[in-house]
Amino acid sequence: MISIRNLTRKYGSLVAVDDVSLEIERREVVGLLGHNGAGKTTVMKILTGFLEPTSGAVSVGGMDVATNRVAAQRQIGYLPENAPLYPEMLVQQYLQMMAELRDVPPERTERAVAEAVRATGLEDHLLAPIHTLSKGYRQRVGLAQAIVHEPEVLVLDEPSNGLDPFQIQSIRDLILRLASDTTIILSTHILQEIEAVCDRLLVMIDGSLAADGSLSKLLASDHVELSLRTLGADEAATTEQLESIAAVCTARRAGEDREHPGFDTWTLECEPGSSIVPAVIEAGRRAGWTIAAAAPRRRTLESFFKDLQEEHVARQRRAPQSEPRA
Repeated sequence: MISIRNLTRKYGSLVAVDDVSLEIERREVVGLLGHNGAGKTTVMKILTGFLEPTSGAVSVGGMDVATNRVAAQRQIGYLPENAPLYPEMLVQQYLQMMAELRDVPPERTERAVAEAVRATGLEDHLLAPIHTLSKGYRQRVGLAQAIVHEPEVLVLDEPSNGLDPFQIQSIRDLILRLASDTTIILSTHILQEIEAVCDRLLVMIDGSLAADGSLSKLLASDHVELSLRTLGADEAATTEQLESIAAVCTARRAGEDREHPGFDTWTLECEPGSSIVPAVIEAGRRAGWTIAAAAPRRRTLESFFKDLQEEHVARQRRAPQSEPRA
């Protein structure tokens, strides 16, 4: 559906986007995560045809954005960080105008506006001037204009920025409803936003793509937490037995398990991608241990993002200095 190949954008000597390549399939909900200045908005502006790349290519639905811009843009609904609203217009007038600008046929305009209004919960505000609406409802109007032409791709730049918790949840619910038949790219620096609505994560750091994968895989841990009673075996012997299990690199007793009196908590560091819980249970059965719990430790998105940042900083310190980054 979306193909980005060797995308680079420079502002003079500043590299805002550095050789980014990726593919996005139909109906994927993809989170684009990064600190302010990481290059997220630049990628979105290039993808939607509002900014020219320095080099590289972007296509949407097989249409090259540079050479077939209008055809590519017809497939895209775009909500920038600051929604393009006309405060003096009524909600209905504004959406009708946007439908016409998006080449919705006149005979379908009324229906298209009604469907966008219903999807965004604006039924009771059609005749209200946009400037009288709360920020949350203005954001809904922005979303309505982005979907009024029934795009195949929806690009959202910080859609819940500045909203209160109730408004944020409403926007998330709306995104999840739209995701059933729309490819969605959601740019944000809010970690909870990604976890709430996305199934794939792209992380940008200083203009580069630092990570790309499903949330479940990226947050999978190479550690297993074990609650274990060994019936008199000393710590050294238990450590040796645990480390003899295939794919277990190290075993460490972390202390007494407060949730299971009489049991100890152990942390096993395993080879990446291994699934060793069944092997641990079998080893415990043979050794006569009692296992109260054994489960992989799930990484948090916060810790994953922090690790990426630290790795990036370490690489920068080792590498020779070149052009400045975004």
